[in-house]
Amino acid sequence: MEPVWQVRHWSQCPQFCAGRVGVPLSSLSGYEKFEAPDPAEWCPRGYAIVNIDTRGSFDSEGDLRWLGTGEAEDGYDTIEHIATLPWSNGHVVMVGNSWLAMVQWLIAAERPPHLSCIAPFEGASDFYRETLCRGGVPYKPFWNFLADRFFGHNQQEDVIEMLEKYPYMNEYWEDKRAKIENIDVPAYILASYSTGIHTRGSFRGYEDIKHEKKWLRVHPTQEWHDLYKTSTNEDLLKFLDCYTKGIDNDWEKTPHVRISMINFTEHPVYDHPFQRWPIPDTQYTKLYLGPSLSPSPSMPASDSSVSYQADVPAMHMDADTEELLFSYTFEKKTHIVGYPKINLYMSDEATDMDVFVQLRKASPAGKLLRNINIPLSDLGLTSEDKVAVVNPNIHLSPQGILRASRRAVDESKSSSHWPHHPHTKASEELLIPGQIVQLNISTWPTGMIFEAGQKLVLKIAGHPLMLAEFEPLRGQFVAENKGRHEVHLGGKYGSHVVLPIVEM
Repeated sequence: MEPVWQVRHWSQCPQFCAGRVGVPLSSLSGYEKFEAPDPAEWCPRGYAIVNIDTRGSFDSEGDLRWLGTGEAEDGYDTIEHIATLPWSNGHVVMVGNSWLAMVQWLIAAERPPHLSCIAPFEGASDFYRETLCRGGVPYKPFWNFLADRFFGHNQQEDVIEMLEKYPYMNEYWEDKRAKIENIDVPAYILASYSTGIHTRGSFRGYEDIKHEKKWLRVHPTQEWHDLYKTSTNEDLLKFLDCYTKGIDNDWEKTPHVRISMINFTEHPVYDHPFQRWPIPDTQYTKLYLGPSLSPSPSMPASDSSVSYQADVPAMHMDADTEELLFSYTFEKKTHIVGYPKINLYMSDEATDMDVFVQLRKASPAGKLLRNINIPLSDLGLTSEDKVAVVNPNIHLSPQGILRASRRAVDESKSSSHWPHHPHTKASEELLIPGQIVQLNISTWPTGMIFEAGQKLVLKIAGHPLMLAEFEPLRGQFVAENKGRHEVHLGGKYGSHVVLPIVEM
């Protein structure tokens, strides 16, 4: 299936976020590429940094392709070439954040002989399901924004136009889902809760690698901020030295899973060690939604319903209207760590609906709280009120998305904590107006701490509930909804939320 191409020319890369997410220019040498290691940091440690201009970018010849087999095969060839260069010891590694992590999954799955290990620092691994069409709902503004800022002289693959032509999962989109189960080299995987793009892919990467030489670290900040921290570089150095230089430095005694947990108004917990992910002995606690809007362990005996207007525009600044809020108060300190699930019975007068859910933390008085991802001192600020209200700077909490017609679940590819939606045309099932259907919606993984008296708030709406990634994207992500969505509660309609609770 031939991709659609569009012509792109040189463009000036913008400063993506106010405050540079706490990474001052003075902390970098200027030789680094965006989202890549700084040569001034790594060359004195005995590592050569090779920044690859992928096919079609900058002055590289050819057309720019987005992920998939094409980029994977180019990466394979590049690794094998680097291994032959006179200054190389034959041990080649891949390190990088975001796109530089996304391609690592694809390239490593091809098994280049001279690839010694990988360090994907937050990277989506299934382009369609995790970013471009999450839950079956097209997410175009961010990727249009990014495509307009890619550098090159020739054409680039137009994934937005391809989504218009091929809105369902097919062989084109499957080619952009990394075959992580084929990766056979050691992997140091980084993840966070705050990215609206990479969180699920990073955790899937750890889960789907079959061997045991894999490590997952989940940090409580923002991906670019963590990338250049001294502690990150020191940790990465131990990993790389172990597998490229054969240094016996006890790296393999490092806990395989280190999970940070955010506490919003308080300091986070850093790098708590666990044996595996998902965490063993997780207690999955079910809370039923009722007409009082206070979830309960007991399902209401009688049927009822609540509704919201689904076609109200949203500006993605945490101040939108027409959102259902269900509030639950914790009686003791509680750690929610893992994959929350929301099971809703819903209906609409249209033939389809896009449903958005979110789990928020609130104070005992009911004030919704925000997590500032980056220390104020690193942003050069003294007040949280001055922090730009965009997703890289502020994390609200995990969101889930599902288009009702895409509700089918492939049990053979699902896990106990994550449903696999086929998103094929054959699996589509449009609504009959007024028909009540069951929607199994998983949010992205999270690690949140609640003190006694604090509240968990479940939001349900017809619009995105996350902040915009960047200021120009505010209000650009519009769901294709009409009228009112009805949520059915109690009786035979046991709408509920399942919380993964870990005893600490």
